[in-house]
Amino acid sequence: MDTDRRQRRMNTDAKSQAGAEVEEAAWREDEPSELEGEHAAPEQPRDLSAVKAAMLDDRSALQLADWLKALSDPTRVKLVDALMHSELCVHDLTVLLGMNQSAVSHQLRYLRNMRIVKRRKEGKTVYYSLDDDHVEQVFRQTLEHVRHS
Repeated sequence: MDTDRRQRRMNTDAKSQAGAEVEEAAWREDEPSELEGEHAAPEQPRDLSAVKAAMLDDRSALQLADWLKALSDPTRVKLVDALMHSELCVHDLTVLLGMNQSAVSHQLRYLRNMRIVKRRKEGKTVYYSLDDDHVEQVFRQTLEHVRHS
């Protein structure tokens, strides 16, 4: 008896699977292919040599992607935001972000390695600030873009 039930269940599952595949195939046929409409190749090939020459080389693309990735973490974004307003020590940042010293120090080290922040020592206290004005410009423009969207 168990064998009959299993066989019926397998048949039902197979029919359901086949039906889903047919529906999916029909759905795909309704979509324009990538080569149709707005994605079609132009009738006359364009000279792309100027664009190709101006594009980033692989190394620069990787460096930029890594730099942008550094700002993909909300904690690091908050650290950069805080440092846009003032030079701050680790203790100040732990209070502002409500995090422990170890976590803040870890994120600051990452940002320092990416040359987004820099540090200076005054006695036993280490103060952090943005590495240069470019960091603030990129941050502000990105924030403006996000708020505009």
